[in-house]
Amino acid sequence: MRIVISKNADELGARAAEASEKIIREAIDKKGCARIILSTGASQFETLEHLVKKDIDWSKVEMFHLDEYIGLPETHPASFRKYLKERFVAKTNVGKAHFVDGTQENIAELTRELRKAPIDLGLIGIGRNAHIAFNDPPADFDTKVAYLVVNLDATCRAQQVGEGWFATVDDVPKQAVSMSVYQIMQCENIISAVPHAEKAWAVQATLENELTNKVPGTMLKTHKSFQLFVDAASYKDVAAIKTLTDDTSIVDER
Repeated sequence: MRIVISKNADELGARAAEASEKIIREAIDKKGCARIILSTGASQFETLEHLVKKDIDWSKVEMFHLDEYIGLPETHPASFRKYLKERFVAKTNVGKAHFVDGTQENIAELTRELRKAPIDLGLIGIGRNAHIAFNDPPADFDTKVAYLVVNLDATCRAQQVGEGWFATVDDVPKQAVSMSVYQIMQCENIISAVPHAEKAWAVQATLENELTNKVPGTMLKTHKSFQLFVDAASYKDVAAIKTLTDDTSIVDER
């Protein structure tokens, strides 16, 4: 595991985008194409803003995304399809883009496309409750399906209100279609961009705990190629590094 600590969210985003570019370029050079998974939310703004400006042959990139609310139209400001189409697809000439549409009907099709070949890079955020995708605690670490229907817990729904996507908790859908933890872990490389003070608990809990589905982010630490990008606000408790393994690389760029 590699941890990169930046001064603020913009610097974090620039460094996460640079690391992502390297992986994408290497995949294209090696195979002629790259397959990536993108996450959404306020924590990904800066990383995507920097990533879309990279000199990458996006026509050789195939993109999948993690999750979508059930029953939410694409025209809604909180729609993740809308988010990615505006913040990524419209700013690149990405070769293919596969979207979760928030229905159970397209799970089989998404699964077939996703599993045609390895995923080179997953940009996987960590939520305030340490969820990955919409796998809230206690997350299902055992299922081998690619996507599943999940219930959103109170902390997760409150996060969506706090980020300004919904006016009240009652407006947040109670269910979503989410990529499973197992499927996320099949990525060849995982980069997590986790800025802002409201994510400090999630970062601390992820780093300080052993593997537990009550803190889903702990699963990422078991991945063979995991990079965690944090900023000064989200990485407050430096004591957390005491629990990390000897092979953890910490780069402090503050």
